[in-house]
Amino acid sequence: MKKIVKLEGLCCANCAAKIEEGVKKLPGIQDATLSFMTQRLVMEIEDGREEEVVEAARKVADKIEPEAEFRVIR
Repeated sequence: MKKIVKLEGLCCANCAAKIEEGVKKLPGIQDATLSFMTQRLVMEIEDGREEEVVEAARKVADKIEPEAEFRVIR
């Protein structure tokens, strides 16, 4: 299942790359990309693990970029 998250307030492309790298390592993630330009994180998640993975991704983002707003778009 695809989930799209808006990360408003990312300060730099390096932070975006670190968040993307961390999210890709999460259990249940099949693929993830984070564009600094659009500030959108697109995740391909195993069926049935959506809530668990989204919450884990939120923690990764908060650890690296605590000022960014993490909002699930769809």
